[in-house]
This record gives sequence, C-alpha cells and structure tokens, in this order.
Amino acid sequence: MQLYIKNMVCDRCILAIKEQLQQAGIPYTRVNLGEVELEMEPTPTQLDYLNKGLTAIGFELLDDKKEKLVEKVKNIIIALVHRNEEGNNKKLSALLEERLQLDYHYLSNLFSSTEGIPIEKYAIRQRIERVKELLTYNELSLSEIADQMGYSSVQHLSQQFKKETGMTPSQFRDLKDKFRKPLDKV
Repeated sequence: MQLYIKNMVCDRCILAIKEQLQQAGIPYTRVNLGEVELEMEPTPTQLDYLNKGLTAIGFELLDDKKEKLVEKVKNIIIALVHRNEEGNNKKLSALLEERLQLDYHYLSNLFSSTEGIPIEKYAIRQRIERVKELLTYNELSLSEIADQMGYSSVQHLSQQFKKETGMTPSQFRDLKDKFRKPLDKV
C-alpha cells in the first residue's frame, strides 16, 4: 500500500515524515519524495493520528487521485532538477509520459487546472531555484552551471534567469542576502 503526501520535497521532509510514521506506529518499507510505501494497511486510528501529526508540521495526506498525480509530477521534476536524476537529456513531456504511463496532454491540463501554471513553467521555476542554489555555493562557473542544468547555452540560462528573477545570474551572485524560495513554494 502507498500513501501520498503533499509538500514532501526535501531530505529533511523525508526525515520528518519517517518520525511521524513511527509515532503513529505505521511500519513502512520506503519513503521517497511525496510517497510512502507501507508494509501493511494502517488502521483508521493510525491514519487519523498520522494525518494530525503531518498537518501540524505542514504536510497533508492526499486522498484524491488527481492531487496524487499532480504531486507525482512535481516530485519527478524536483528529483530531476535538484537531485540530478537520470532523464535530464530527455524532453520533460516524454519523461513524464514514460514514468507515469499517461498522455502528456492530460497531465499538462490536469497540472495547469490544479496548480494555476503550466508544467513547463513549474519546471523552469524549479531549475531557476537550483541555479540560485549553485550560484550561492560559488563553486561553479556560469558555463558549468548551464551545462549541469541542461541549458543549451549560458545566454539561454541568463535570459531565463532574468525573466524569472528580474536580475542576471551575476547580479544574484553579488547579492549579500540571496533570496531563495522553499521548493514547496515554487
């Protein structure tokens, strides 16, 4: 059995979810971004306890199939962008169709109607947040960042960065206080 959890987008989130599962007495085999694989079906009391614990720390159990699907799309994009998972060289539409075994047009319409932005825009925002992170570390050149993030050129990265943030990557790198959004707020 699997549970789907909204806003579970980072490793610290996974640790918090594991703690909540343990407190609720729910045995699990795997916890990934947005998904928990359980050893057995939890009791209604365990689920209620888990749901209250998750809500208290900013998460939400998903019941609706469409919400689960949108969360899966988000988690695939986050894993692709922030964890450098395989697939960066494929078109996002083909990758989502392959992993979810659903038509991209359906996924795109569902995502847009649920989230208010197209999948592509969400992916761009995630990529820009990752670029901000890499710029903050100041370990890679802009050319290396563009290559790592799958941009065709530094110019393409810079144009997209400026369109999303209102500043160039160099201007961002020079800021003292580098503002970044949490992944679940992108």
